[in-house]
Amino acid sequence: MMKKLMMFVFAFGVLMSMGLVAQDNSSASQDSMKASPSTTKATKVTGKISDDGKTFVNDQDGKSWTISNPDAVKGHEGHHVTLRAQVDATNNAVQVVSLKMAGDSTKGSPQN
Repeated sequence: MMKKLMMFVFAFGVLMSMGLVAQDNSSASQDSMKASPSTTKATKVTGKISDDGKTFVNDQDGKSWTISNPDAVKGHEGHHVTLRAQVDATNNAVQVVSLKMAGDSTKGSPQN
């Protein structure tokens, strides 16, 4: 459990730092990044959608995130899911790109 937590924290840090490096390397794209802070690469996270469909609670650290596009999770309220989402750490929000029921990713497929 602790290894998974550390792996998630490390991956999240790498993703966030890549976004910062991209901002520093291109002054032209710097203004567009300020206008839309959630333009980072989508990240996979597993957790539970709240009963009202407006928040997501991450299994790894128990942190609660506001879902910026709740229509994307409609019908999955209260379910345990794996999200592919863009993380906006500044606003403590996620924008859902895709979603799977959490048990679906491990059934019938070997993990490599």
